[in-house]
Amino acid sequence: MNMQQRPPAVDKALAWPGMQTLIASHGRALVLDSLRAALELWRSGEISDQPTLVATVQQRIERTLAPSMRPVLNLTGTVLHTNLGRAPLPPEALAAMTAVAAGASNLEYDLASGQRGDRDAHVEDWICRLTGAEAATVVNNNAAAVLLVLNALASRREVVVSRGELIEIGGSFRLPDIMARAGCKLREVGTTNRTHARDYAEAVTARTALLLKAHTSNYQVQGFTTSLDEAQLAGIARAQGVPLVVDLGSGSLIDMQALGLPAEPVVGRILAQGVDVVTFSGDKLLGGPQAGIIAGRAELISKIRNSPLKRALRCDKLTLAALEAVLRLYADPDTLVQRVPTLRLLTREPAAIRQTAEALLPSLRGWAGAGFEADVCDVYSQIGSGSLPLETLPSAALRLSSISSNKRTRSRELRELAERLRQLPTPVIGRIADDSLLLDCRCVEDPEPLRQQWEAGA
Repeated sequence: MNMQQRPPAVDKALAWPGMQTLIASHGRALVLDSLRAALELWRSGEISDQPTLVATVQQRIERTLAPSMRPVLNLTGTVLHTNLGRAPLPPEALAAMTAVAAGASNLEYDLASGQRGDRDAHVEDWICRLTGAEAATVVNNNAAAVLLVLNALASRREVVVSRGELIEIGGSFRLPDIMARAGCKLREVGTTNRTHARDYAEAVTARTALLLKAHTSNYQVQGFTTSLDEAQLAGIARAQGVPLVVDLGSGSLIDMQALGLPAEPVVGRILAQGVDVVTFSGDKLLGGPQAGIIAGRAELISKIRNSPLKRALRCDKLTLAALEAVLRLYADPDTLVQRVPTLRLLTREPAAIRQTAEALLPSLRGWAGAGFEADVCDVYSQIGSGSLPLETLPSAALRLSSISSNKRTRSRELRELAERLRQLPTPVIGRIADDSLLLDCRCVEDPEPLRQQWEAGA
């Protein structure tokens, strides 16, 4: 290695004006770490001058400081996409989170009495008002809600469940596993496709703690089937002297059919059928932050709230602030759909979605390049997150297809194009299907930021 190729000493490089500027902005420790890594590139011959070294150090610092979690544009066609954060929050929820995030708040402080308060108080009254429940509590997600309810009400005792409802949802969440972790014993009744009233009644013994019904939100059993609804199960539970718990999964506070959407169990109606406790998610059809909501009889909710496990699963102040803000929006049914983004996206008219796609088509063609054909096509969106898995919503998508005649080449080019979309300043997430890359525009209410990205990179 000649003298020109030899890297500078660390101390000497740190004294360069460019390095001093970086130190002033980011601190010596971070610059030093990045410099040492960049000097290895100099030793390997990839860098050979001062300006390039400074620029490399700056780039490494920027990559290190770049946030890992970033906003993306959801063009997958799945509105409540678990991997993309599920429900988008309304401005009211964002404002509520910001208001309590910067400093102290009355999270567990009763301003009226000056004594310690209960963090559930910020949302409990609204949950009860909107569902008809006597009491409610909240934890960090619905899986936690099920775990807490089972542990608080059925530890070391039996829980009766239909075999057709032993669900598994995303992330390998299996109901039998949750029951085991909760310290209770599973008592299966019926068969996969048929469970009768006598199956439940005959399974109840002195060791039975409760009956559990799990809403099969991510699949359906069709054909030769029998199952009991909540009212029938509630009657059996009362006759046997045990509570009935229903895990609704997605959960909805309103009649989705009134919005032209597929039917989904309404929490208030389920409780009105005699169910003692329901659990459901906050970040699915409700349109709020990630949370597990538990509502029902006051006596049972008190036991659940007083469980030692509750503290480990409780929500923080940001979640509670956002959830309260979203629940307040439900007080005005006339403006609800427009103010809750999830409901607004789910109810968008196909014609409006197609108009968005057509407005974006010219800029997409320019960005994709001559190797691809682009048009607008009819597609079907999904609600997502296990909500109504067999139901779809008419939508429109931008469709990109490779002009190559070779199938393997087309497949490779589509994957590379999807990667290019993910590398945009605001990454765009679509889906590959039917030898095309589809960009469903249901969740694109304002096409301008996307159009600007494509035109800047064309």
